Order: sequence, then structure tokens, then C-alpha cells
Amino acid sequence: MTARLLSIGTALPETRMAQSALRDLFAAQPGFDRKSQRLVGAAFDAAAIDTRHVVLPQLAGAAGDGLDVREGDTLLMPPTGARNDEYRRSAPALFAEASRAAISDAGLTPDAITHVVTVSCTGMFAPGPDYRLVRDLDLPTSAERYHLGFIGCAAAIPALRLAARIVTADPDARVLVACAELCSLHWQTSSHPDQIVAASVFADGAAAAVVASGEPSHAGFDLEGFATHITHEGEKDMAWTVGDSGFEMTLTPEVPRIVGREIAGIATDVIGDLDEIDAWAVHPGGRSILDRVENALGLDADALAPSRAVLRAHGNMSSATLLFILRDLLADGARRDGDRVAALAFGPGLTVEAARLTLRRPPT
Repeated sequence: MTARLLSIGTALPETRMAQSALRDLFAAQPGFDRKSQRLVGAAFDAAAIDTRHVVLPQLAGAAGDGLDVREGDTLLMPPTGARNDEYRRSAPALFAEASRAAISDAGLTPDAITHVVTVSCTGMFAPGPDYRLVRDLDLPTSAERYHLGFIGCAAAIPALRLAARIVTADPDARVLVACAELCSLHWQTSSHPDQIVAASVFADGAAAAVVASGEPSHAGFDLEGFATHITHEGEKDMAWTVGDSGFEMTLTPEVPRIVGREIAGIATDVIGDLDEIDAWAVHPGGRSILDRVENALGLDADALAPSRAVLRAHGNMSSATLLFILRDLLADGARRDGDRVAALAFGPGLTVEAARLTLRRPPT
């Protein structure tokens, strides 16, 4: 029995900011010399992002309770504990909103969920998001729960892989996969190029999916294969560590170059004949990563349009982002039953996660 991704729900914080406003705010920080300001302008303007959602209204200059991150035009640097406290306050509602939508769109009620897989790398607490979903959505207290933490932007694919294996082993299982990331909690007011690049792309958001045995009457994606690879280089170029003032991202200019050098071989090993792929869902770690993938795989200019559209509207929401792209592909009326989809995502290491999916439409 093939595991099928039946539905995808998404959720975003209420505060939406223009990329230009975030650029100007970040460039105005004390201690940024003209060189740093030029680097901020270049990084933010080249990101191919129009707007991003953030969980902190203060970033937009609005009043807000919780984490104190702004004093006038100066961004503050709260300690890690305070940032994590805000994650604990804000993340559960986004997990729940996306999950409710996914369960409803799957035509299910909460009591039908048998397994919960939660994903996040931007905060931690226990009892964690998996426990909160059981309580907040009134899921069965007997639901098996798993949490995948600190895997980074690639984590949605391992979560779907786990869900598919659960369903393959138990055809009666109905697995809720939920990703939520509050990347804005960890922005660093540093003129270091890595931190400027990170601040120019990362955003907040959540997405959830329901995976169950394939049903002819329900649209979705059949989950047909998964693979993971560690590149020959990149361990020091993409990293995510816990610092005293938030989680600290290392994201060097080598990341797109490594992806560009190695993705063709990896994609061929994982996906097979690339000419047989009808649609691509590539995690938009940044515009340059999408450019490198497009060039290395020899894709048409419109092949990564779904990824670029999500990046432009929402930025890089880490693990949740790939599900936004799959949501848009599923909703695209031009996509037909049997279309073959390749998904790729990149995480610390540098790790490449891949999946093969087939779009299914119910008989008319």
C-alpha cells in the first residue's frame, strides 16, 4: 500500500513586513559602517524576496507583548533563554493552525490521527510541540508522537519519510506531520557577512500534512521514494549552533557553490532520469541556491517557479517552506494525475534530502 500525502495546511504570523523595511532597519544598526551597510543592501536586495512574516510585531514598529527586541531603530540582543521563552509562547498556535487545516482538508476529524511527527529547529521545550498538538487539537491521547529537532531546512523530507514508513508498516495509520519555525527569534545584529545573509532570507511560518494509505477518491501525492546524501564539503559552511544570544547560523558563500557542484550527481542517483520529472519542489534556501540548482540540472527557466514564488512571498521559513511549495503544486489546476515530482532540500552538513512523489487526482 502506497503512502499518500493527502493534504497540506499552512499558517503564518499576522505581522508581514516588506523586505525593504527589514533591510533599512537592519542597515541602521549602531556600529554598522558604510561597508557593512552596503553589504546589507546588496544581500537584502538580491534575495528575490518581497515580503516576510515575523512573529514579533515589534520588528514592524508595533507594540507587542513578549520578547523585547527593538528600542527605537535599534535591534536588541536578548539572551537565548528569553528567545526560547518566546518560541514556547508563540510556536504552539502556529503548529495548531496549520495542523487543523491539514486535518480538515484531508476530510478527517482529529480523533482519526494515530501518529504525530513534529519538526522544528528554532526552539525547544518539553513537553514539546508534539504533546501540545495532542492537547490543543484534542487528538487521541494514545497517538504515537515523534519530534525531529535541529535538522534545519531539510527536515520536512525526513518527516515525510518517517510518516510514509509508518503507513507502510500500518495501513490503518493516519500521520500528522507538522513543521513550525520562528527564525526571526534568532536574528543577530552583527555585521558579519554570515549573519547579514541569514537576516536577509529567514522568516517565520508553519505547515502541516496528513499522510495515510492512498485512496482513489482523494487527491494528493504518492510518496514513492526517499534518499539522503552528505556532500563531500560543507560541514563548516552551513551550521546551526546554540549561542548565548540566540541560535547562531553559519551560512557561507560556499553553500550555493557546493550545491551547484554536487547536485547533478546526487539528483541523478536519487531521482533517476531527470527528463521524466514533470515538476520540481526545491527548497529555496536563497535565490543563489535556486540559481545553482537550475543551472546544474539544466532546468527550464520556469521549472523552479513554484519555489521562487514561495521565496518571494514568504522568504525562507526553514523546514516549513517545502510544504508550502508542495501545497501550491497540489492546488495548481494545470497539474495532472500522474505528474512526477522531485523534491530537494538542503540542511546543515551539508546534507541533501530528496523525495520522489507522484501527483494523484481523483477520477472525474
